[in-house]
Amino acid sequence: MRVAIAGAGLAGLSCAKYLTDAGHTPIVLESRDVLGGLVAAWKDSDGDWYETGLHAFFGAYPNMLQMLKELGIEDRLQWKEHTLIFNQPDKPGTLSRFDVPDIPSPFNVIASILRNKDMLTWEQKIRFAVGLLPAVVRGQKYVEDMDKYSFLEWLKRQGVGERVTSDVFIAACKALTFINPDEVSSTILLTALNRFLQERYGSKIAFLDGSPTERLCTPIVDYITERGGEVRLNAPLKEILLNADGTVKGYLIRGLNGAEDEVITADAYVSAMSVDPLKVMLPKPWKLMEFFQKLDGLEGVPVINLHLWFDRKLTEIDHLLFSRSPLLSVYADMSNTCREYANPNRSMLELVLAPAKDWIAKSDEEIVAATLAELEKLFPDHFGGDNPATLLKSHVVKTPRSVYKATPGRQQYRPAQVTPIANFYLAGSYTMQRYLGSMEGAVLSGKLTAQAISEALPVANSSNLQTLTRPPATNAATA
Repeated sequence: MRVAIAGAGLAGLSCAKYLTDAGHTPIVLESRDVLGGLVAAWKDSDGDWYETGLHAFFGAYPNMLQMLKELGIEDRLQWKEHTLIFNQPDKPGTLSRFDVPDIPSPFNVIASILRNKDMLTWEQKIRFAVGLLPAVVRGQKYVEDMDKYSFLEWLKRQGVGERVTSDVFIAACKALTFINPDEVSSTILLTALNRFLQERYGSKIAFLDGSPTERLCTPIVDYITERGGEVRLNAPLKEILLNADGTVKGYLIRGLNGAEDEVITADAYVSAMSVDPLKVMLPKPWKLMEFFQKLDGLEGVPVINLHLWFDRKLTEIDHLLFSRSPLLSVYADMSNTCREYANPNRSMLELVLAPAKDWIAKSDEEIVAATLAELEKLFPDHFGGDNPATLLKSHVVKTPRSVYKATPGRQQYRPAQVTPIANFYLAGSYTMQRYLGSMEGAVLSGKLTAQAISEALPVANSSNLQTLTRPPATNAATA
């Protein structure tokens, strides 16, 4: 069966990959000239890569890790030491670590908290542990029910002190959702914490050994095309054409550079676009349906990613760092963490500015200047004195609408992958699946969509679909 997929981000590509496994023939249509969607990357005139976001992979990403293994590229993940590293704003240049020992979960994470001596007092650690107990003991149903509270409200209800929120969770919320604890749904953070507590290597972090477009997305495309599928860039969806009964008749693709528009027809159709462009593209008759009206409760969050190249090494740390800055979320020296970006003499910092709603409309120059002011606090030894570090060049990548904004109450608006339209399906991390808006959520959504299509349109002699729903356990320590 032929399946047309709008969007070549991770959701669309993973959907196409698993459709080929099930014996279908996907055609993926991407509006831009680059693969990856929210993980897209580009090369500048110097041959240096810059990316849409700072993409960290967690051990608690079973579907992503399984897909990499199936593609034979799991060795492209560079696993880092099992630790979480935080800056200390009141002690410029000083770091605090939560080193996770290699013992069974949840004792490894508990031990990392208990052994940290410079961020939380013993009273705060006890309150923290007691506060998290209901989420761990009462399971996912309890976690889902907590969507009515912001994470800050939930922490207060559990008696967790303000210091724990300001020291740990502001950084975590901004890193995972790009918004602060007073805005984010408690369900999102509790789901992540449950994964970290229940999986031995759940909080272990890896970086890709090069750009996501080249090292992750291109192998998926190769896999698809080698099995008869197709992936087309510069193929923007102009309109979803309908039959008289409201089902999809075809995708009208806008012709570029003077070319005529083209109609792509298939047996089934998938939107793997982000929720914001999907809402714009919905046919008028569909907008009257309750299923699609619920999408109005979802919108993307603005995100800004920065790349700064300096004339010297600012740090030798080969890891993700939580800045605990009011402006910045997380950062990494990619000249240390990524094999392709390696440079023994100079640093290239990649940083996420969050929340970005007050900055998305500002100029690149304003954003870079504000970031440099924050870096003076993070690296006082290199920006003070008579010979401060020199910024050689920079790239600012703005995404006005990224992953869906995970505020309280959003869970009820997240749609299923199967829609009321018989031949139309959804894929994307905003759709309902167990993970938040993330690379893992995108991959899982694509797998679920492929499974739904394969169940509705079975192909004789197709491969076993068990892998779509039951990914095998992956040991991040040996990946």
